[in-house]
Amino acid sequence: MSEVLEKKWYVVRAVSGQENKIKGYIESEVARLGFEDYLEDVLVPTEKVIQIRNGKKINKEKVYFPGYIMVKANLGGEMAHVIRSITNVIGFLGETKGGDPVPLRKSEVNRMLGKVDELTVTTDNVAIPFVMGETVKVIDGPFNGFNGTVEKINEEKRKLEVMVKIFGRKTPLELSYMQVEKV
Repeated sequence: MSEVLEKKWYVVRAVSGQENKIKGYIESEVARLGFEDYLEDVLVPTEKVIQIRNGKKINKEKVYFPGYIMVKANLGGEMAHVIRSITNVIGFLGETKGGDPVPLRKSEVNRMLGKVDELTVTTDNVAIPFVMGETVKVIDGPFNGFNGTVEKINEEKRKLEVMVKIFGRKTPLELSYMQVEKV
């Protein structure tokens, strides 16, 4: 099997709430049958959600498209059948009765994956939007509305130390980039 099989993205419809379990089933079933060449990726698009429970912050992964799993595969041979026969898989999105599954268009894939990429890009490649000595306005938190001067910039943590005049006294605040804006 050295020939490169062309793989496309398909959407598998699955029982909602079981997405990650089904992703595991697909991967292990494909491996068990020796069809790894046909499968490149199985993705359950998720977003991180912070929930506060009993005063504690809990990071949870929330499934972005409940009931849908993205699969990058070549559905030649038995592959489509293998995926369809997995527990809790309903079928492929866009397939007609007895017809072949319809792959996602490039734009749709980019939109779905873009959701994933957007989040990673926004935090990594942002040049530092502030300079020392610059006046900024606090737009979030208890000091919302106050203006202050940027004293320190912590690039790694993406935080600023802003000197704010509160009741006539200068007070240093540690704020994230998102909590201030240029004046």
